[in-house]
Amino acid sequence: MRRTIPLLSTMALTLLVASGLALAGVGSASAESSVVGPGGSIQKAINAADPGDTIVVKGVHREDVAIRKDGIKLRGDHAVIEPPARAGSPCSRAFGPSGICVLGDVNLNTFKVDRYVSDVSVSGFTIRGFREGISAYGARNTTLATNHAIGNTGNNIVAFAAPGTEILSSVLRGPSVAAIFVGGASPANAKIAANEVSGSDFGIFVGDARGGSVAGNEVHNNCAGVFFATFEPGPVGDFDVKGNTVKDNNRACPEIDISGIGIALFGTRNIEVTGNQISGNIRSGSTKASGGVVVADGSRDSSVTGNRFGRNKPDIFWDKSGSGNRFVGNLCDTSVPARLCN
Repeated sequence: MRRTIPLLSTMALTLLVASGLALAGVGSASAESSVVGPGGSIQKAINAADPGDTIVVKGVHREDVAIRKDGIKLRGDHAVIEPPARAGSPCSRAFGPSGICVLGDVNLNTFKVDRYVSDVSVSGFTIRGFREGISAYGARNTTLATNHAIGNTGNNIVAFAAPGTEILSSVLRGPSVAAIFVGGASPANAKIAANEVSGSDFGIFVGDARGGSVAGNEVHNNCAGVFFATFEPGPVGDFDVKGNTVKDNNRACPEIDISGIGIALFGTRNIEVTGNQISGNIRSGSTKASGGVVVADGSRDSSVTGNRFGRNKPDIFWDKSGSGNRFVGNLCDTSVPARLCN
């Protein structure tokens, strides 16, 4: 088990391409609205907008977009964004082709944020075929809601050094490394709720972040469903994982030795896993650990309570490292070690 975190940490960090790029926003004005139809430029509309403006996008666009102004509301009305022939936005140059990126004044070598871009919302889009679908770096209080992100090979949605991000009511399908990746913020105050997440290596990956909730999501058919892992400076913790349906995460990812994990706590602190439906999480390939809930690598002061399990192998796995962990009131049949089920 002890080799798990270095491997996962390396994988997670390679999702973020280091760069010295730094970008800044502009001033403010009264809010207005504009519409971008098929053939129009979303980026030109953003460049012409004032902070707080609403931009409504319709139709199919082959474009990559960066938002660097506070309060922009980018709303899709049956809008689809696909990669252009040459992706040239600042985010695409830094990370590879990126659909929509919310970007503050941040040094991407150190992730030191000099100024957050704040209160941006992106909703109602289908984003497909990029490396990064929708991303937020050096952003505060970003709302990403009712989007479809499909087959973006790095992450469908990523929020890094982006406290207060809300990822809501979206459909996120692989193949991708992570359907949702949240990290690099303490406190993170992240909210991940009411999403459908499937077909990725990691459904929801949280690393190097403190504070938030993962609630009411349906997470299925990934190699690992909901995955918390500590890497520097760590630890990851202070999250509530409540009311999710986590099922059939039985794909094999041999390159990272992960398969058959429902909810995983690796090196975490103070995470509450309660009231979830967890079923059918069975390994189909090589893996460091598997089960409905996996608690390992020195996780401490976390609670696994009141969950309903079925058809996992096992329902609960704990490597007996760490202290202060509680397993109480779970409806389950199998555990390692024995006697963790009630």
